[in-house]
Amino acid sequence: MLPQVHEVLGLLEGGFSNLRVLVVGDIMLDRYIHGEVERISPEAPVPVLRHAQRYERAGGAANVAMNLAGLGVRATLAGFWGADREKEELAALLDQDGVNYAPVVTGSLPTISKTRIVARTQQMLRLDIESQKKPSPDDLQRLIDASVAAVAHADAVILSDYAKGALSDELCSAVIRAARARAIPVLVDPKTRDLGKYSGATTVCPNLNELSQATGVPSYEVDALLHAAEKQVVEHEFEYLTVTMSEKGIRIVRPGYTYHSPARAREVFDVSGAGDTVIATLAASLAGGLKVETAIELANLAAGIVVGKVGTVPITSGELVELLTPSQDLRSDERVLDRERVKRRVEEWRAAGETIVFTNGCFDLLHVGHITLLEDCRRFGSKLVVGLNTDASVQRLKGPMRPVVGENERARVMAALAAVDAVVLFDEDTPLELIRDLKPSVLVKGGDYTIETVVGHEIVIASGGRVEIVPIVAGFSTTNIVKKLTGVC
Repeated sequence: MLPQVHEVLGLLEGGFSNLRVLVVGDIMLDRYIHGEVERISPEAPVPVLRHAQRYERAGGAANVAMNLAGLGVRATLAGFWGADREKEELAALLDQDGVNYAPVVTGSLPTISKTRIVARTQQMLRLDIESQKKPSPDDLQRLIDASVAAVAHADAVILSDYAKGALSDELCSAVIRAARARAIPVLVDPKTRDLGKYSGATTVCPNLNELSQATGVPSYEVDALLHAAEKQVVEHEFEYLTVTMSEKGIRIVRPGYTYHSPARAREVFDVSGAGDTVIATLAASLAGGLKVETAIELANLAAGIVVGKVGTVPITSGELVELLTPSQDLRSDERVLDRERVKRRVEEWRAAGETIVFTNGCFDLLHVGHITLLEDCRRFGSKLVVGLNTDASVQRLKGPMRPVVGENERARVMAALAAVDAVVLFDEDTPLELIRDLKPSVLVKGGDYTIETVVGHEIVIASGGRVEIVPIVAGFSTTNIVKKLTGVC
């Protein structure tokens, strides 16, 4: 079970939108050309790819920013790109996902691009377009100035280093100083043998090979390598190292302390961009106030999702919510949601292919009739949302002596039932507005109703859903229970 799951879900379901993360680094455009190989060329001993599909993705530091945007974070991207078609294509992708960007345009250098030729899911060839020239001193200084200025508006900073020239020693030093002066976390994805380039960062996130290059210890000698990592933390004044260990998971390393998050077993199609997903999720989590151990676990889950996709594809908050919200894994209080969060969760469930069922009631003094209704509801779909009348609403409907049980207690009891996936309170006399917000696939009511007399039936049917009427269990009602208790007293 993920630590701090209630706080995590709060961030995924809207909390991340209050956070701003700055990404500075090497910006790239990833192109993919997919097709089928059915023969060898008669001109040379090479396979012939019959083209089927082509598309573009944000790569490098731009993919980190896209992962942040997928989580709902307000991301800002800084780096270099050229005055070319690739820049326009990349800008369009960033605009589409709401990433704010202010890269420095270098007239003498192209936008870095990587074109991958893929037969089904097997990558056959990669063509890189980039210059061996370094950015000019003027361009480097412009990027330093822009990046330091952007730190003032950020809740966390990521340095995404692909060793393509954007992250000079001077830029890293200036950005880290500015971020630490504001007491905000700085996370680094390194591509250098000398981690001293990032001295003072909160954490650096090498994989085993990168850590091996930095320490001189072979990557297969894992225990010795992690011991050497502790020395790197002290030497370069990091708070900790975050070591990604492929199928072994992710480990936090600081002197005298380690925390290991094992990898979640999933089918792996493509590891491209998994490191970008890890550092983006870590940065968002730390900016959101999560413990580092929780941040690591969430990043591990996110990485497990993206490696199951083909190509560089960022994580989304909905995918993580779907993974974290099986009913059996949540406490009852974690299934009681306000209006905005239940709307987000229903949207995420619907996007994942779930069938949303809705019913409503006062549910005062829970009895077997209520249980039967809820179990019947669950048969009609995969996720059940219960609308619960507030105390004020119950009093208007049932009189001043009701409810017997308060709204918070009723909500917790309902949410503890195995059939229920989410509970939301509504203060109106009817759930019409709630139904309009959620647009469930199935609307269920118990009793002697017809479809035409069920509140909200027009909304559900108009959106392609249906209404189900289930019989009530005779002889069971809260009113009868209250009368019996009153008679005994």
